[in-house]
Amino acid sequence: MAALRPIVEIAESLGVRREHLVPYGDLKAKVRLEALESGRKPGRLILVSAVTPTDAGEGKTTMSISLAQGLARIGERACLALREPSLGPVFGMKGGATGGGKSTVEPSVDINLHFNGDFHAISTANNLLAALLDNHLHHGNALGLDPRKILWRRVMDLSDRSLRKTIIGLGGATEGVPRETGFDITPASEVMAVLCLSQGEQDLRERLSRLMVGVDREGKPVTAADLKAVGSMMALLAEAIKPNLVQSVEGVPAFIHGGPFANIAHGCNSVLATRMALAYGDWVITEAGFGGDLGGEKFFDIKCASAGLAPAAVVMVATIRALKRHGGVAKTALAQHDPAAVERGLPNLEKHLENMRLFERPTLVVLNRFNGDQEDEIEVVRRACAGWGVAFAVCDGFAAGGEGSTEAARALTEIALSEPPPVRRLYNDDDPPKVKMETLARKIYGADGVIYQKEADRELAEISRLGYDRLPLCVAKTQMSFSDDASKAGRPTGFRITVRNVVLSAGAGFLVPILGPILRMPGLPLVPQSDKVDLVDGKVVGVG
Repeated sequence: MAALRPIVEIAESLGVRREHLVPYGDLKAKVRLEALESGRKPGRLILVSAVTPTDAGEGKTTMSISLAQGLARIGERACLALREPSLGPVFGMKGGATGGGKSTVEPSVDINLHFNGDFHAISTANNLLAALLDNHLHHGNALGLDPRKILWRRVMDLSDRSLRKTIIGLGGATEGVPRETGFDITPASEVMAVLCLSQGEQDLRERLSRLMVGVDREGKPVTAADLKAVGSMMALLAEAIKPNLVQSVEGVPAFIHGGPFANIAHGCNSVLATRMALAYGDWVITEAGFGGDLGGEKFFDIKCASAGLAPAAVVMVATIRALKRHGGVAKTALAQHDPAAVERGLPNLEKHLENMRLFERPTLVVLNRFNGDQEDEIEVVRRACAGWGVAFAVCDGFAAGGEGSTEAARALTEIALSEPPPVRRLYNDDDPPKVKMETLARKIYGADGVIYQKEADRELAEISRLGYDRLPLCVAKTQMSFSDDASKAGRPTGFRITVRNVVLSAGAGFLVPILGPILRMPGLPLVPQSDKVDLVDGKVVGVG
């Protein structure tokens, strides 16, 4: 591995002026928002998405990094715009989220653990609002908040199922007002969404002002502005709003900022970081969480539509191992040569490609090669893509870094639109929520329809009464299936989805239909990744 360059040099190579850089040591920095005005024509934005996740792994972040390194190897000016890792997965099921092999962003341990403090600031701003709300109740409730209809919850950046539902204020009159509440994980916080969708400090302030914490006894919304919380929240987010600049292991600049999950939030890095990368790179590689039915759809319908971004192409990541899993092969048998299983798994990939065509963007299928993949298995995917009329390339970025990604990089430059059309949502903005949900269910998931539980119907009626029923949707559902049943792999048919609840995110500007059993505070597995993490001779090990 080549030695990492000082972050000041990375910024200089991009053209970021020194006075716009706020170094956090030698290898990390924040970039002031004044740097958004570079004077250059914005680069081309590329979305990296993937087939439905499996326990075999797909390597979407690794692919994003290797593709940017491949572009740099063929002489293109490339940047990355990625999300920050959450400590929940780092210590839980998934582990780190900084790529792998010879395609990583660095310093990976720092990025995986705390980074530059953004998640702490977001958690604290969220919880300050919760504390001010409960303090307001304790001191007489002058706003007349209905304690039974308080919406705002606390967050923490760890997976802790015991905190999903809690009762606070126990212990007597001096300890606050008792009520039921709970915790979500920080990536699901509306403050996270607000920061990631904001286009500047004023926009952030306006979105924070609209955060709805509950309703009063007359049924009118009560907001963060009503609680006089916005100024203090802005102060807490003063540094967090600035994008972070690091580099890949091969020195490709990487703006890493924000970290909403795609199964319970909108799954994209910040608009500000994306615009910053576009201001300095000719090619900007970004990724949206999980499959095209989650992060991919939300990237277009929420992030691009609201911010006026227009990607030039989509890269759809697949692996032989994942296709075998979708073809019904057990995880323990994935190493066995089985072209027929790859063939059986292709309908999942085909459905994701059909979904991306709805957004009128050219798509490149990139096969993330694993050790043990056989040429005739790869040929099954290549032949299918030819039949679908979709470009195809193989990438060895994990094993060979940028050198193993040049085929994919060249293929991408051949299909990316130089003047991409504006993004339009799949549904009309004025459609009521149930029409929007029906559109997503049928067009994106392949469902036969939608079932609403009574609580969801009550919440939709309240949302309509409050005047928020024209907002776009940010669906929360399992990432493991097109359906809301994690056990249905491949391309399921003949199913309907169930909307359990609908959460209003007035500041972020969307509604969150919660499908099936999905939860916004994960739990830890029997053997969490934290078992592997330690500090040995002053060096953190087991993260990544």
